[in-house]
Amino acid sequence: METKSKIKLNETSLSDKTFLSELGINPVNYGAFDGDWLKNEKGDTLENLSPVDGKKIASVKMANEEDYEKIIQSAQKISAKWAMYPAPKRGELVRQIGNALRKHKIALAKLLTMEMGKILSEAEGEVQEIIDMADLAVGMSRQLYGVTTQSERASHRLYEQWHPLGNIGVITAFNFPMAVWGWNAMLAFICGDTVIWKPSSKTPLCAIAIHNIVAPIMKNWKGVTNLVIGKGEIIGEKLINDTRVPLVSATGSCRLGHKVAEAAAKKLGKIILELGGNNAIIVMPSADLDLALKSVFFGAVGTAGQRCTTVRRLILHENIYDDMVKKLSKTYAKVKIGNPLDRSVTMGPLVGENIKNIMMEALETIKKEGGKILCGGDWLKDYPSKCYVTPCIVEAHKGMGMVLKETFAPILYVFKVSNVKEAVELQNGVEQGLSSALFTQNLKEEELFLSALGSDCGIANINMSTSGAEIGGAFGGEKETGGGREAGSDAWKMYMRRQTVGINWSDEIPLAQGVKFDV
Repeated sequence: METKSKIKLNETSLSDKTFLSELGINPVNYGAFDGDWLKNEKGDTLENLSPVDGKKIASVKMANEEDYEKIIQSAQKISAKWAMYPAPKRGELVRQIGNALRKHKIALAKLLTMEMGKILSEAEGEVQEIIDMADLAVGMSRQLYGVTTQSERASHRLYEQWHPLGNIGVITAFNFPMAVWGWNAMLAFICGDTVIWKPSSKTPLCAIAIHNIVAPIMKNWKGVTNLVIGKGEIIGEKLINDTRVPLVSATGSCRLGHKVAEAAAKKLGKIILELGGNNAIIVMPSADLDLALKSVFFGAVGTAGQRCTTVRRLILHENIYDDMVKKLSKTYAKVKIGNPLDRSVTMGPLVGENIKNIMMEALETIKKEGGKILCGGDWLKDYPSKCYVTPCIVEAHKGMGMVLKETFAPILYVFKVSNVKEAVELQNGVEQGLSSALFTQNLKEEELFLSALGSDCGIANINMSTSGAEIGGAFGGEKETGGGREAGSDAWKMYMRRQTVGINWSDEIPLAQGVKFDV
């Protein structure tokens, strides 16, 4: 694999930090916002180190319980007024947010790259995703519709309408530190909800930058958009257990999902969970193999294997197995690894040394379980941070325990099957159910894959990767992925409460189902 040397890595774009001042990122920042920054000097300090070069970007004074309570009270105070503000006017504010993000798109992308490590093109795509989400939400703000149902009773009207839920908690992960907030917040805003955002402690500066941009637009709506950066065992626990927060949307591990679900069950609250993904691509003999190769490569190597939709398993028909593995290995050998701000680089670092350690430990277990490493899987020790690795292809077998788990790193397992039914069974044989894909030109194989007997995932694609979902469709998965849906389609309904309305405009009181109840 082509790797950039340590000297080369330090030469390209790393000294230019003008984007930090553009985004209002200071050497020391505050981690609590309710329309104003809560300047609590007593908060613990979070030192933010870049995985790109291992150097400090900035620090954050984390929020404490007192800050959290102030934020919740601000959200409570504005909630009724915001709920009664017409949805299209809320949409106008969302439109302004989208335009402000457009203005700072490049700076936001550079910050995202430095803080998280994904290549600049992918970072720009993530910022664009929030902008697109804002555009989608603006249109939706005029369409928060209920249906009218025909009543069995004469001179009666029966319909449904939707009302804001109130305060929405949003917990995001490091891998999409901006976009997931956008999926949730843009919809929550048009639906009349306030948002309390707890971002990952690995990527707090992305959240601070966004709120610096949004603050002037929402200056007359203090408490609608809120930020609370703090420890999970303190701030996270308060947020998920707070009865004043009727909905929590959480993106992260299955372990996080179980904790959020348990808290919601205790208070009978609502949740949107977007958790683990152990995604598979199936390639059959009739497929366009070049198309499949490009899709697998992007899906497996993009964001250094740290997307929830990353291709973790490649299931190949035995007739094309050797050819595909050979071509894919050659493609992996061409991967350019280095400074993600350099546009010639294909893959940057992992987000942290702990993820690198998890990957190295996983590879040791893979070997013990009989997996064969075909290429990659090396830690690049001479780089300025300890977060650089080479993406890895593993020849796997069905009896391996590791293939049932999601390792959040660029490890791709390849399997050999003899028919499409065997392939679908293998794909579905994991506890996660986020994204799936089949490459074929065979109509029967395609229809089987999309039928009730086919993929059990929330996303099922034909001749395209598992990765790179558009915001127009509802995003989410089944089984241990959590069952939540975000972004497009009718996902907005998750952020509102349904109310069924009956109106009697007759002079009689007829009862449903023909019941008679006379005195």
